Amino acid sequence: MEFRWRYQDAQGREIAGPDVTFAEQTEAEEWFSAEWRDLLDAGVEQVTLLHSESEVYGPMSLHPAQ
Repeated sequence: MEFRWRYQDAQGREIAGPDVTFAEQTEAEEWFSAEWRDLLDAGVEQVTLLHSESEVYGPMSLHPAQ
């Protein structure tokens, strides 16, 4: 089973994003930590971490808390 990110717009609709998978949750989270600004610039508003097709957590906004 693998981990991947689901990319969503502000209304929670799934949108296209990088098609990358990870063997471990920590790998997915490290990748996201390095890439979230580029994802936001590309129009991704929120993400959900998936393990296979099960939600681990999310949706999580890419906008910093104010």
